[in-house]
Amino acid sequence: MRIAVYSGSFNPLHIGHQAIMEYLTRDAAFDWVYLIVSPQSPFKDAENALTGEQRYEAAVAAVKRHPEIRVWVDDIELGMEPPHYTIRTLDALREREPENAFTLVIGADNLESFPRWRDYGRILREYGVAVFPRKGYHRGHLKARLLRECPDYRIDLLKAPRVDISSTEIRDGLAAGRDMSAFLM
Repeated sequence: MRIAVYSGSFNPLHIGHQAIMEYLTRDAAFDWVYLIVSPQSPFKDAENALTGEQRYEAAVAAVKRHPEIRVWVDDIELGMEPPHYTIRTLDALREREPENAFTLVIGADNLESFPRWRDYGRILREYGVAVFPRKGYHRGHLKARLLRECPDYRIDLLKAPRVDISSTEIRDGLAAGRDMSAFLM
């Protein structure tokens, strides 16, 4: 099976994430999306609101409300020793499920910083990335720059919808006392 590996802090999971997951299984021909709740990104300060386990439980509850989406909330990283590098997660998934083909799903903002990721060349060669649009980032230029480095890199630019809402905006709205329920998955 073709599995889209969509990892992040998902603090909280929102309609932008939902639109991407729906697109991946409906239009991008992935059989399943594995939503990987990361305990802590090596590129972010520690999240002081919710633990990885709390975000995992919230993601499971959100996904249960949408049985039409073929998504599995996976806690694989919650049991792994830090640091939580994506390459380690992808390798662990492949070891656990050698019959599946895994592709990492990232936003264009992450494609720009991808050369800072641990073993990014291996990720691009062995797993590939499916890149969804983000406001302010030109994915075509970013892809061309990486392909000049190595033409064997697998980089797929998704024609997914762009939803301009972020978890940070939702957390800020909630902290200010605004009703953000329309943006939550």
